[in-house]
Amino acid sequence: MTWGLVLGLGLAAAVGLSLAVGTKGIPLATVLDALTAFDPGNTEHLIVSERRVPRTLAGLLVGAALGLAGALIQGLTRNPLADPGIFGVNAGAALFVVLGIAVFGVSSLAGYVWFGFLGAAAASVVVYTIGSMGRGGASPLKLALTGAALTAALTSLISAVLLTDPAVHDRFRFWQVGTLAGRDLEIVGQALPFLVVGIVGALLLGKVLNGLSLGDDVARAFGRNTTTDRVLCGAAVVVLAGAATALAGPITFLGLAVPHLARMLAGPDYRRILPLSLLIGPVLLLLADVLGRVVARPGEVQAGVVTALLGAPVLVLLVRRRKPASL
Repeated sequence: MTWGLVLGLGLAAAVGLSLAVGTKGIPLATVLDALTAFDPGNTEHLIVSERRVPRTLAGLLVGAALGLAGALIQGLTRNPLADPGIFGVNAGAALFVVLGIAVFGVSSLAGYVWFGFLGAAAASVVVYTIGSMGRGGASPLKLALTGAALTAALTSLISAVLLTDPAVHDRFRFWQVGTLAGRDLEIVGQALPFLVVGIVGALLLGKVLNGLSLGDDVARAFGRNTTTDRVLCGAAVVVLAGAATALAGPITFLGLAVPHLARMLAGPDYRRILPLSLLIGPVLLLLADVLGRVVARPGEVQAGVVTALLGAPVLVLLVRRRKPASL
């Protein structure tokens, strides 16, 4: 049984748990009835169709996008500690959401999606443009340093706006925590085209990342245009991480840890790492979301908080028990 099949079964189980488990437990048989023979007069059917199906779809898309984005950014920068935030994605999305609330009065999640995506894209373009200046072009070190500097600057701007307007802070904090709750099919549908394009594009970049992982000189010797390859990978990261962050807010740990797990199973070949990351990401995010629903009943802990709490010690254990595979 291949790892792909094992993870596929795990993903199916995670989807079943996401649809059945919550403040109100619903039997799987009832879940299937709600999906195949929906009865609008049945309260449990309404819970499944209106709340848990959109939430589960959001978890599938966001988890897959962040897992792939993490693998891409680690391969692009040849840095095993890189995650999508290295391009300023989270900070850019957060700044634009804050400005949308403060300047344009945006108060709906549907509005946050567009502002968040534009901010993530703008920040990533700025990082790549600045990181490409000077000798050597967009080297991994320059991109990492530029991303860290821009993130610090944008975070300061966000803090300045929030400190001067408590009302903006009250609305922003519900997006900032990172959650799948409250996402309906309309909001998921707005992010869906970007995520599908990003996912398909990322899966086609395995050979490109294998070339970049050898270093620019070796990649050029094999006939690769490293500038074009970096632009393609960077664009995929922007689309994936930008749309995912806009949809669910900043979800930490996934983009960092998923590629490590995939690399442990698949080795250094990105043609295998990317498909496994596509499966591992949503499994972890959906399980984190389910755990958050049951640990604090009748309330819940948001998925972004659960991934942060569980992710850090797990990653430390992985690094201590086994050296990260070479990129």
